[in-house]
Amino acid sequence: MAFSDAQPAYLNPVIPFCGAIQGGLQDGLQITVSGIVINSRENRFAVDLQTGFSGNDIAFHFNPRFEGQGYVVCNTRQKGSWGTEERKTMMPFQKGMPFEINFLVASSEFKVMVNGALFVQYQHRVPFHRVDTIAVTGSVQLSHISFQNTRTVLVQPTFSAVQYSLPPRPKGRRPKSPGMWSANLAPMTPRMVHTAYGAPGQMFLNPTIPPMVYPNVTYRMPFFTTIPGGLYPSKSILVSGTVLPHARRFHINLRSGSDIAFHLNPRFDENSVIRNTQVNNSWGPEERSLSKKMPFTQGQSFLVWILCEGHCFKVAVDGQHLLDYCHRLKTLPTINNLEVGGDVQLTHVQT
Repeated sequence: MAFSDAQPAYLNPVIPFCGAIQGGLQDGLQITVSGIVINSRENRFAVDLQTGFSGNDIAFHFNPRFEGQGYVVCNTRQKGSWGTEERKTMMPFQKGMPFEINFLVASSEFKVMVNGALFVQYQHRVPFHRVDTIAVTGSVQLSHISFQNTRTVLVQPTFSAVQYSLPPRPKGRRPKSPGMWSANLAPMTPRMVHTAYGAPGQMFLNPTIPPMVYPNVTYRMPFFTTIPGGLYPSKSILVSGTVLPHARRFHINLRSGSDIAFHLNPRFDENSVIRNTQVNNSWGPEERSLSKKMPFTQGQSFLVWILCEGHCFKVAVDGQHLLDYCHRLKTLPTINNLEVGGDVQLTHVQT
């Protein structure tokens, strides 16, 4: 993309968010992040200007922390290793209050303005032209992320309605801390979005506009939908909803015809999350072990994010990486159906 062209803004991106910076960073580009700090128990949020979607190479990590008197950490991460922190012992953000952060790319540094005042200047530790992604995590709600060429443009670019982000985060569970798992969610990748409204089973379906939230949403259960084009590396599936108060079990299945390539099965009666594959009506060996405690709670909302990679599925719950599941059925394009059933009420599905 030519630098004189303004990249369309990300409107109402939902946290955790990870999106492409078209054309990468260039001298004179200004990125504006506008939103509100959520008034919750969570004490951090972060804006990362990084290379790719893995989070292993972050040129600029901007991380306000509401701990003690409050401070902001700035740092760089290279090949998964953090450098020396730079701390600004002043807190320009307040919980429950709106903010606007402007990141201006200069030849030797990032200049950061918060609410119209210069806050910090951060010297480049790696070449800024490597940066092609922006990620936002933590206890914030955003209204937009916009892009401006300060060398030639004096006004904000027109917002575009054609943008894609994570689905609206369901209420009922507090936001998670920074360090959340990120997936490849480039803004111009069409995906099927199902957001229910009105009577059960009535759907709003349009792959050319971002997910929207409607009150009193319901889905008919069990829920079935197609995955357009099937699976491939970097493909994401998102499912959000609420576990019923007296739930015993529910499941999310990625299917290939009558086979189940990936069966994700939280069981509250066993306090475990079962993973398995079924081929020709025969189940394989179960996987049960987790490095973390059971992430689902009866009566609580959840957001499940399944990222398909070349060798495995990566699963995150409420933004926190939970597990990897190596592919047993490896013909990924044939995995083209999603099924959700059991003791849950769905509010959003994105395939």
